[in-house]
Amino acid sequence: MKLVRHGLAGQEKPGLIDAQGRIRDLSAHVPDIAGAALDPAALADLSALDAAVLPLVAEGTRLGPCVAGTGKFVCIGLNFSDHAAESGMEVPPEPVVFMKATSSIGGPNDDVPIPRGSSKTDWEVELAIIIGRTAKYVTEAEALDHVAGYCVCNDVSEREFQLERAGQWTKGKSCDGFGPIGPWLATKDEIPDPQNLAMWLKVNGETLQNGSTRTMVFGAAYLVSYLSQFMSLYPGDIISTGTPPGVGLGFKPPRYLKAGDVVELGIEGLGSQKQTFVPDL
Repeated sequence: MKLVRHGLAGQEKPGLIDAQGRIRDLSAHVPDIAGAALDPAALADLSALDAAVLPLVAEGTRLGPCVAGTGKFVCIGLNFSDHAAESGMEVPPEPVVFMKATSSIGGPNDDVPIPRGSSKTDWEVELAIIIGRTAKYVTEAEALDHVAGYCVCNDVSEREFQLERAGQWTKGKSCDGFGPIGPWLATKDEIPDPQNLAMWLKVNGETLQNGSTRTMVFGAAYLVSYLSQFMSLYPGDIISTGTPPGVGLGFKPPRYLKAGDVVELGIEGLGSQKQTFVPDL
């Protein structure tokens, strides 16, 4: 299934994408794409529904973040060897873990504010894992049993805040709107191999990232298992797994976003996003 949340910000309703690419409303069957609804058994019940009889949602309705109730937004840094190289950093022996504030989460096509004082707002197309069942001390072999599915994430980053202002990366990753997710959550049956997905990103129509999850240093199953050794992962938690080369920081000279720039990005099987960057007033 391809699960979505549709409607005005803060008033989203659950839905799915039917075989014709239309949004169907799931409000009569589940309160939201969140919590217990993300458990694999609950997802199996939803998949048994006849999408053709579900109410159609009006074309052009806004898509919100594809999952709600996220308690943790965990990110993995330098998880593509070629991206580490362009950043001038070594491939780490273990995953580099940092957090994005959950207040950064936005819809896939929402405008993204460039924060006050920003001079180095950057882009990163990433595969995100959505947890569906509590994971604590799980093995790599059983890790994906705890996953609801996958989605596209733009790990928007302010590089000065992240790298030049001392301390941890979190403050350069957590500005409002810096975590667009969606358009949909693809359940695991839609993505049999998360380590073989093409991924791309364009700025103002120019392709700047063109990679694949094949080149991830640490794969999805490993990351779920690894993180579960340090923290319990709960339904709705997001793990954003790193980006391929082509970010603004890696260009010589670096290239950063300005108001009016349009970023489009996508991952094979997971759809695409489109954001306009605007001043944060």
